Amino acid sequence: MQRVLAATAACVLGVLATGAMAKAPTDCPLRDAPFSTQSPIVDLLLSPPAKAAVEAGAPQVFAALPPRFFSTQAPTFASILTLQALSKMKDIPADRMAALDATLRAIPVTPADKIARCARYDDDRPGVTLPKGKPRLLIFEKITGFRDSPSVDAARTAFQAMAQRKGWSVVVSDKGGAMTPSILRRFDAVIWNNVSGDVLTLSQRAAFKSYVEQGGGFVAVHGSAGDPATFWDWYVDMLVGARFAGHPMNPQFQDAKVVVEGRGQDIAAGLPGEWVMKDEWYSFTGNPRASGSAIIATLDEGSYKPGALAMGDHPIAWTRCVGKGRAFYSAIGHRPETYADPHYVRMLENAVAWAASRRSPCPNPVTRPAD
Repeated sequence: MQRVLAATAACVLGVLATGAMAKAPTDCPLRDAPFSTQSPIVDLLLSPPAKAAVEAGAPQVFAALPPRFFSTQAPTFASILTLQALSKMKDIPADRMAALDATLRAIPVTPADKIARCARYDDDRPGVTLPKGKPRLLIFEKITGFRDSPSVDAARTAFQAMAQRKGWSVVVSDKGGAMTPSILRRFDAVIWNNVSGDVLTLSQRAAFKSYVEQGGGFVAVHGSAGDPATFWDWYVDMLVGARFAGHPMNPQFQDAKVVVEGRGQDIAAGLPGEWVMKDEWYSFTGNPRASGSAIIATLDEGSYKPGALAMGDHPIAWTRCVGKGRAFYSAIGHRPETYADPHYVRMLENAVAWAASRRSPCPNPVTRPAD
């Protein structure tokens, strides 16, 4: 497979050539936010006074997870965790957390804090060379949170192989600076490949939101909606349409039955009524069906052990219409092997074609206002 990809890449795959590295941006979303128990933990660790306050007020939170989860260098799990979330894992009394929150909020946010917070963002503008072929696809891989490299690599390989089979034009970038109007307008859809963490500046957010609402396509897999803490409401509530609740850990990977519900939709074309596969199975705090999503597939919860994360009705892949744009999300895809499963590959291939199509209005409009 790798030899085939290399031999034909020049015919199908685009090139991203990044010029001089830009300075760290200054419009990162949380730059001016007060310290609190709702801050990403990495921002507390980057501030000596804030870190000292946490160590004095709730030292047990840093024992909740292995030390490697508390790195201050992106990608880091500390950017997708908050003290409030960890306090529930350690059963820290609410009154103690309230006192710690007050202490943190009293700590001034210094210019050095603002610089440190923005360092994990970028404004590097890649130069894009697109070969012939449509649809034109951007695979976006900027990750500041949890990076599971095997799944990222496997998904990229799968999407590139699709492009070769179908004659699509595709490029790959891990730069937030790709999210600018001049670059985005060149693509029919953007694929978020297991993106984790808050990765876009305020101006990049605005550019991407406008791109989708004006007709751009969005395809996202697994970790792109799997962060314990998120800091962009529009992304999780309007674009994805669901917030991550967790996944089983005992065992983490289980065989489960995927039931195809949207048999009349283009994305379900060629899929069986159901199939069994092994993966890490996400649950969500709310049902995306209730927020206007069109469900493509659900999990049969009787076929695995969701435990306390049972949802009853358990969507696992769905579509949404956001303005004029088409959005598809699938929670399948932690294990690299899933991207070689023929049924899942067919679903993703259909989803990309559907999301990138601008020939007709999106068929299931979501009219709930954005947050």
